[in-house]
Amino acid sequence: MENQMTKYRWRVVALLFAATTINYLDRQVLGLLKPTLEAEFGWTESDFSHIVMAFQAAYAISLIGFGAIIDRIGTKLGYIISVVVWSIAAVLHAVATGTFSFGFMRALLGLGEAGNFPVAIKATAEWFPKKERALATGIFNSGANIGAVVAPIMVPWILGAYGWQEAFLITGAVGFIWLFFWIKYYEIPSKQPRANAAELEYILSDNEPDTSKESPVKWLDLFKVRQTWAFVFGKMLTDPIWWFFLYWLPSYFAEAFKLDLSKPSLELVIVYTATTIGSIGGGYLSGYLINKGWPIFKARKTSMFIFALLVMPIMAAQYTTNIWQAVFLISLAAAAHQAWSANIFTTASDMFPKKAVSSVVGIGGMAGSVGGILFPLMVGIILDKYKLLGNIGAGYNIIFIICGCAYLVAWLVMHLFAPKMEQVKI
Repeated sequence: MENQMTKYRWRVVALLFAATTINYLDRQVLGLLKPTLEAEFGWTESDFSHIVMAFQAAYAISLIGFGAIIDRIGTKLGYIISVVVWSIAAVLHAVATGTFSFGFMRALLGLGEAGNFPVAIKATAEWFPKKERALATGIFNSGANIGAVVAPIMVPWILGAYGWQEAFLITGAVGFIWLFFWIKYYEIPSKQPRANAAELEYILSDNEPDTSKESPVKWLDLFKVRQTWAFVFGKMLTDPIWWFFLYWLPSYFAEAFKLDLSKPSLELVIVYTATTIGSIGGGYLSGYLINKGWPIFKARKTSMFIFALLVMPIMAAQYTTNIWQAVFLISLAAAAHQAWSANIFTTASDMFPKKAVSSVVGIGGMAGSVGGILFPLMVGIILDKYKLLGNIGAGYNIIFIICGCAYLVAWLVMHLFAPKMEQVKI
C-alpha cells in the first residue's frame, strides 16, 4: 500500500475536487458579470467592494462556528449542509434588484461556502497519511482553479444567450447534482466497508491515533497555541490576494487592455489554468521533498518560501504595455498563490491532531476572511480615486505591489510563531 492511492481514496479526492470546483464557479460569476451589473445598476468600484465585503464578512462569521460544528457532526453531514446553503444562495442571485439585495445574497453565499475547506481538509486528514496530504490537498484545491477556468467560458456564453439572471441560476444549480454523489459514496474510513485493514493501517501510518470518537477540542484552547497563530496570520495576509484575483482580474483586463468580457476570454482561461498547475505542483513539491527524506515541516516551509518569491514578479506588471506580458506575470503569481495555499492548508493537519483540524482551518479561514473584508475596501477606495484622476492603471499598480510583498511577509510571520512547526499536543 506504500505511496499508493487506492481507487476509493482517489474517489474521495475526486469528490472534494468537484465540490471545490463548484464552490469557486459560484464565486467567480459575480466578477465576470461586474461590467454588466455596473452598467445596469450604476455601481462604483466602492459599491462593488461593499458587495464583496458582505460575502467576506458572512464567510468570516460562518467560519467562527463551521469548523467546530464539523468536528462535532462529521464531514459527511457537514458538506451536505454547506452545499445546500451555498447552492440556494447562488440561485437566488437571479432575483437581486440592486446593491443591497446583491449584498444580501452574497452574504448568504458566504455563510454556506464557509464549510467547504474545513470539511475538505478534515476529510483529507481522515483518508491520507501526512506524506500524501499535500498532494491530495493540491489536487482538490485545484478545483478552485478549474471553476475559475470554466467560468470565463461558461458565464459569457450564458450571458450572451440568455442574460445575467440565468448565469446565476444555471451555475447555482450544479451543486445539487454533486450532492447526490457525496451522499451515495462518501464515508469516513472506519465506516467505509471498501477500506480493508491494510488500508486503514496505511492511513494511520503516521502513528496518529484515531480521534473520530473523541470530544472535539475547545476553540479557546486552540488560541493558546502559537501554531494556531502561525496559521491565522499566514491565511490573513495571503487569502485577500486570491479574492482580488478572483473578483477584480476580469475588470482589470477589461479596463487596462479593453478585453471584451461578453465573450469567452482566453486570457483569463490561461491565468486560471496556471493556478491549477500551481496547486497540484505545489502539493507535489513538498511531498517529493518528504519522500526524499526531508523532515515534513522543513519540506513545507521551504516549498512555501519558494512560492512566496514567485509571487513577487507581479510588481513588474506596472511596466507592461502588452496584455500577454500581464497574463504571464499574473499567471505566475496566481499559480504561486495556489501552490502556497495547498501547503498552508496542509500545515494545519501537520501541526494539529485530526480532532482539531476543522476547527483550526475554520479559525484560519475566518482570519483570511477578515483580511478579505479589509482589502476589498482598500481596493475600492484606491481604484475609485485613480479612476477619477483618469489613470486607473496606476491604482492597479499599487495593488500589485501589495500583492507581491504579502506572501514573503506571511512566511516570515509564520516562521516567527512556529519556527519548527512542532506537532501540537492537546
